[in-house]
Amino acid sequence: MTVAERTDVERVVPQAGPPSRRRPGTARPWLLLAPALLVMGGLLLYPLFRVLVLSLQDFGLRELVSGRTDWVGLDNYVQLLGDPDLWATVLPNTVVFAVVAVALTVVFGTLVALLLARLSPVVRGLVTTAIMVAWAMPAVTGTYVWVFAFAPGDGVVVQGLGAVGLVDAATADPFAGRLSFFAVAALNVVHHGFPFAALTVLAGLLTIPRELTEAAIVDGAGAWRRFRSVTFPMLRPVFAVVTVLSTIWDFKVFTQIYLMPGGDGVNRGVLTLGTWSYVESFAQSRYGLGAAIAVLLTALLLVVTVAYLRLLFREDEL
Repeated sequence: MTVAERTDVERVVPQAGPPSRRRPGTARPWLLLAPALLVMGGLLLYPLFRVLVLSLQDFGLRELVSGRTDWVGLDNYVQLLGDPDLWATVLPNTVVFAVVAVALTVVFGTLVALLLARLSPVVRGLVTTAIMVAWAMPAVTGTYVWVFAFAPGDGVVVQGLGAVGLVDAATADPFAGRLSFFAVAALNVVHHGFPFAALTVLAGLLTIPRELTEAAIVDGAGAWRRFRSVTFPMLRPVFAVVTVLSTIWDFKVFTQIYLMPGGDGVNRGVLTLGTWSYVESFAQSRYGLGAAIAVLLTALLLVVTVAYLRLLFREDEL
């Protein structure tokens, strides 16, 4: 090959730079993320690993005191999956309650965000401060407020429903029935979680150009059509974040269920995976089986979250 031909080839095919120049650029992001990854690994992955190891043992008070390890392999999972209460009561309670709570939280939070977006800045600030009280209230305190409101006999809500003839205030017990129990729990969870959804959606609403909404109004689009054709498509990433986080929180909700009358295991018909794991571990001292229930809850939550995210990515919503 002549010198001229070699020069022409080099012009067409650019020469790659030395590999050593690209390696620092590739490693630098991981070096910057390393401290955070180490902290997350220590705070999240290691406890999860310990729970997984515990679920493979027959671990009770005797093993806790003696420090002896009694490996049983997958026996806890076999016992768990073979328990009819799991399929008839606990799993339906967990899944249905989480789906309903997430849907109500997102819908109600979105409605509140749409209302806040129409208010003046001063009034919006006052209303936002008011709804933040619900978010700042500890779950324990909020749960006892709802229990007081629905207390059999003298609860404010029970007395009100009795006054209009819907229930018999003297005998009605909202915490005795499975449906009424979870209805009160859903109100509690939605009341505690809707401020996050409302403020997150509000932040997204304030970024939508006013020209788009005005153009839709000029074209004759009503409120619902504007939301469906303009607002929702532009806020799909926001709704994705709100839905995923609400799903994670509501699938593993514990305090709002456990502190309600009967939710501590006395009423077996209202157990969820979270409360069942706690009851088996600390009330029955069967820590291995309780850990297996916790692993099942984590796996179920992971499957639901990954499936939802894959659906969003497939539809190019993120």
